[in-house]
Amino acid sequence: MKKILPLFIATCIVSTVNAQQPGASIDVQHYGFSIALTDTSDLIKGKAAIDVLCIKDTKTISLDLISKNNSRKGMTVLQVAENGKTLTYTHINNLLNIQFETPVTAGEHKNIEITYEGVPDNGLIITKNKYGHRVFFADNWPNRARHWLPCVDHPADKAALDFTVTAPDHYQVISNGIKTSDTVISNQLRRTHYTETTPLSTKIMVIGVANFAIQESGTVNNIPVSSWVYPEEKDKGFYDYALAVDILPYFINNVGPYAFKKLANVESTTMFGGMENASAIFYSDEASITGERKSESLLAHEIAHQWFGDMATEADWSHLWLSEGFATYMTILYFEHKYGYDTARHMLTKNRQQVVDFARKKTRPVVDSSVTNYMELLNANSYQKGGWVLHMLRRQLGDAIFWKGIQTYYNHYAGKNAVTGDLCKVMEEVSGKNLKAFFTQWLFTTGHPRLEVTWKYNTVKKAVDITVIQQQDVLFQFPLEIQVESSLLKNTYITNRETRFSIPFAKKPATVVLDPQVNLLFEGHIAP
Repeated sequence: MKKILPLFIATCIVSTVNAQQPGASIDVQHYGFSIALTDTSDLIKGKAAIDVLCIKDTKTISLDLISKNNSRKGMTVLQVAENGKTLTYTHINNLLNIQFETPVTAGEHKNIEITYEGVPDNGLIITKNKYGHRVFFADNWPNRARHWLPCVDHPADKAALDFTVTAPDHYQVISNGIKTSDTVISNQLRRTHYTETTPLSTKIMVIGVANFAIQESGTVNNIPVSSWVYPEEKDKGFYDYALAVDILPYFINNVGPYAFKKLANVESTTMFGGMENASAIFYSDEASITGERKSESLLAHEIAHQWFGDMATEADWSHLWLSEGFATYMTILYFEHKYGYDTARHMLTKNRQQVVDFARKKTRPVVDSSVTNYMELLNANSYQKGGWVLHMLRRQLGDAIFWKGIQTYYNHYAGKNAVTGDLCKVMEEVSGKNLKAFFTQWLFTTGHPRLEVTWKYNTVKKAVDITVIQQQDVLFQFPLEIQVESSLLKNTYITNRETRFSIPFAKKPATVVLDPQVNLLFEGHIAP
């Protein structure tokens, strides 16, 4: 039985908030984190100076901070104050609730100072690297910053920040933003201060503390690009990471200005292959360095995130494809630019198979609000299918309109948050087309076309007769390309369960190829 696609409701909802969580009572304007680290224990001592804008009348504000657990890991709050005056608070079940003596009115700023300490169970990873040396690396995605930072741990709440790290002086420190001071103080300690004025989500606020070899790889539009690697593989690492100097201009030229004042590419112990921390990208030390530049796609992906994910940010985790799908397809576009369309076609084909394989195990839409374990969103829907949606959108709109739409979307939402409907609205305005059905079908509907396509040569009509049958439950609508030998390309719009059409051809062809240019997300084959 034919199932009707759901009404385009979710995608029509557009973001109304610039840089705070919808419905929140506060919007953090600035974090000032001071973190003290030692080699004698994993205990960290922290102070957080937080500038909060109240957007609702309230007497209590809440921040995320993991409480101490049975294994004695987690944070203990020692004091909360405002302008030196102690405030009442509770720290229970991973929430720090701060009470004011008198109600705070909407529009009022509060400057909160929190003193705390503890051994982080996650978020800030204190371990030994593959060479056996002690290292400290933040790994906050998706909402693990709360393990070591009192914060609003949601991608929609963005704030400027300062990190001041005090650590033994044999370490170097990397963080978001620009290093404003780096001083050796008493007792063989070094104090390093970084300032980032561009508001960021907590998921990309980081510090990295290790023994690094550091190289300035070059500059792009006066933006310094550097490599931070373990000394044991500095030659290979400097060579591999220097590719960033070639990659960065592509996104600047095609998307928009780079928003940050530096780009550091950092070898780290991140649990991910790469993590797009703003202006300080962390790459896994397991595979990112080979000395043979085999991680070019990884670097391109993480650098693309500096625009999509870091600046134009998904308003909620369910819209993660606006980050990961964009970075996936932008990587393909960079490779197409550098190596040609055959390379891009190979990448698209591989990604399509990953989407198909994932759908056989789990049938979920790309925009999936049912997921509460956000790590589960790191799947082929968010990455490869999201990228494929952009590819099909590009083919539907044409390159010029597609890129205009991408640039317009980024220009509007840089420094802000977006949901899928925001992208749809921009693309509709730029193209003059109604794209609601397209976005509903590919992003809010589970699955993809599963096609059985057959052909036979009709000697009387001198034509190739084609039959296309959609085998999935929900019918899709899409353009389908079929190539007869190498001389004729037929594009037919498919809407029904079964579609029949003919392609005039003088003789029985040797080959009939389905989707020869790799422009459709589907599974299936064509057979005589």
